[in-house]
Amino acid sequence: MCGINGLFYFDNSRRVDETLVHQMRSVAKHRGPDDNGVYINRNVGLGFNRLSIIDLSGGHQPMSNEDDTVWVIFNGEIYNFQSLYQDLLSRGHRFRTRSDTETIVHAWEEYGENCLTRLSGMFAFAIWDERKKILFAARDRVGIKPFYYYADRERFAFASEIKSLLEVPEIPREVNTDAIGEFLRRRYVIGPHTILQGIRKLEPGHSITVSAGVTQVKRYWDVPLEEPLKTSEPEAIEQTRTILEEALRTHLVADVPLGAFLSGGLDSSLVVALMAKLGVADIKTFSIGYDSPESELNYARIVAQHFHTDHHEFHLTPVAFRDVLPRIVWYMDEPVGDTASIPLFYLSEFARQKVTVALSGEGSDELFGGYPIYARMLAFEKMNRVPLARVMGSLLGTVAGDTKVRKYADMMGRPLEWRYGGVGGLFSAEQAARLSPSNCMAIDSVAAMYERCADVGPLARMSYVDIKTWLADDLLVKADRMSMAHSLELRVPFLDPTLIEFAARLPQHLKVNGNTTKYLLKKVAEPLLPREIIYREKKGFPVPTKSWFRNDLAGFARETLLASTGAAREFLSVKEIEHVLDSHHLEDRSTQIYSLLVFQLWHQQFIQARSAVPA
Repeated sequence: MCGINGLFYFDNSRRVDETLVHQMRSVAKHRGPDDNGVYINRNVGLGFNRLSIIDLSGGHQPMSNEDDTVWVIFNGEIYNFQSLYQDLLSRGHRFRTRSDTETIVHAWEEYGENCLTRLSGMFAFAIWDERKKILFAARDRVGIKPFYYYADRERFAFASEIKSLLEVPEIPREVNTDAIGEFLRRRYVIGPHTILQGIRKLEPGHSITVSAGVTQVKRYWDVPLEEPLKTSEPEAIEQTRTILEEALRTHLVADVPLGAFLSGGLDSSLVVALMAKLGVADIKTFSIGYDSPESELNYARIVAQHFHTDHHEFHLTPVAFRDVLPRIVWYMDEPVGDTASIPLFYLSEFARQKVTVALSGEGSDELFGGYPIYARMLAFEKMNRVPLARVMGSLLGTVAGDTKVRKYADMMGRPLEWRYGGVGGLFSAEQAARLSPSNCMAIDSVAAMYERCADVGPLARMSYVDIKTWLADDLLVKADRMSMAHSLELRVPFLDPTLIEFAARLPQHLKVNGNTTKYLLKKVAEPLLPREIIYREKKGFPVPTKSWFRNDLAGFARETLLASTGAAREFLSVKEIEHVLDSHHLEDRSTQIYSLLVFQLWHQQFIQARSAVPA
C-alpha cells in the first residue's frame, strides 16, 4: 500500500523540477512511511511513498524493466501476482525482485493495455514507457485505490491524493460550484467530478493514456449486466462459499502482521470466521464502541469469543470526535459527509499499533442485497403493478401528516429511477435548492448510471448504481483515507473481481427474499456463525451523533457553521443552516449537520488556509 504522484510536461524541452515531485510526494508521506523514491526523465517525473507489505527488501519504487525503458509506480496489491510471475517467466521475462509491482511492468511489456484484464487486486498505477513516449495509468475495477489528475494544454499531473496535486503552483484552488448541489444531495461528489475545479477522478475500471497533449480515458471493465444465472439455492450457496473462501485466501498474503476489523455485523464476522477456517493462527480483531445504546461491542465480543481471537476494543467520546474532525477532513481530501469516518479513523490508529494489514467486510451489501431500503423499493415495484397505485399514493400523501409517510406515499406509482437515488442521500432536491439556490444539481451523475443498466432487474439496477456511486465515492474513499492516515493497509475481500462478477449474476430472490436481505450470504454463514449474529438487525457503523449534536457538540456545530467566513457564508444560505440546526431538536438532522461541518472545515483548510499539514 503506497502513495503515487507524477508530472508530465507535453513540451519535451521542459524539465520536471525534482524538488516539486518531492513536495507532491512529501505531503502524502503518511501513505508510505517505509521508503520513498523519485524518477526524473526530462519532462517526466514520478514520485512514490512506500508502505512495505510484500517483499520488504526488494520492492523499492519507481521500478523499471530490464533495460530501464519502462517505469512504474504502484499503489495497492496484485493478489494473483504469483501466477502472473510464472506466466511472464515462461514468456522470457527476467525478474529482479519477488514483488507484485514488477509483474505489472512485465505484463505491460507483454500485453500492453490488455494487461489490466489479467490483474486481480486493488490498484492504482502509472507507467512511463520511454520507447512509446506515453504515460499509461489505471485504477482497479471498483475503485478501492484512488487516482486523481489534472490536465491542461501544458501538463498532466496525477496523485493518490488531491493535496499532492495542489502542490503544483499552476493548479488552481477553486471550488467546482457545479458539484456543490451533488454534494448536498448525496454527501459526496461522484466521479469523474470532484469538488475542485479542474481536478478529476479516474473512475473505477478505467485507464488513461497520455501522450504529448492528448489524453484518452477508456473503460476496461464494468459490472456484468446480464441475465441471472440459472442455479438452485444449494448450488448457489456452495459456489458462493467456494469463491468467498478463495478470495479470503488470496487476501491473506503478506509479509507483515495482519488482523481484521470486527463490528459484530454479518460481513466482518464472516471475514473472521473464514480466516479461522483457513487456519489463520492468533487472529487479531479490533472493535470500536461508545458509552451509548448505539454501541455494538457486545456483538463483536460474541464473535471474538467464538473464534478465540486476540481481541482489542476502543471507546470513542464526543470530545474525541470534536478534536479530531479537522484532521479527518484534511486526510479525507474531499468533503465526504459520512459520520462513520470518525470511528474508522480511530479504529485504524488503534489497529496500527498491532498490525500493518487489516481485513474489512466492505462491499458485501452492494453485492448481495444487504441494505434494508432494497427490500422497501422492491415492495414498491410490486405495489406499482396494482392499478391506481399512483392515485392512492397521492391521496395518502395529501392527508398524511407524518413526513416519512408522505415521502413513501408519494413514491407509489413512481419509476425506480425517481424513487431510488442511492444509499447516501442527504438533502432533498427542495432542501438543496434552498441551501444553495445558484448551485443546485448542475451535475446529476445517478441518472447516467441508470441509463447504463436499464435492461436488468430492479435489484440489479440499484446495486449497480450503489457500486458506481456510494461504494466508489463514499465507502471506499473513507476506507482508503482513514486507514492510510495511519499507514494501515485495509483489504476488502468481498470486492474480489471473481466474487463481484459471480454475485452480479445471482437471481434477485437469492439476495432479497421477502423482507430478508442478504439471504444467500446468511445461508453461507449459518454453519460458521451464531444465529444471533447472522439474523440481527443491520446497523452499519453507527455513531451517536444525534445525541452529541443535541448536547455535547451543539455549541461546536453552531459556532463552526455560523462563523463569519467560510464555505457556509460563501456558497450556502445561513438562514437555512440555522433552520437545520434548530430543527435537529425535533427530528434527526445529524448527518446533515455533520456533512455541512465537513464542507465548512474542508473549505477552511484547502481553500482559505491552503494547509500542507493536518490541522
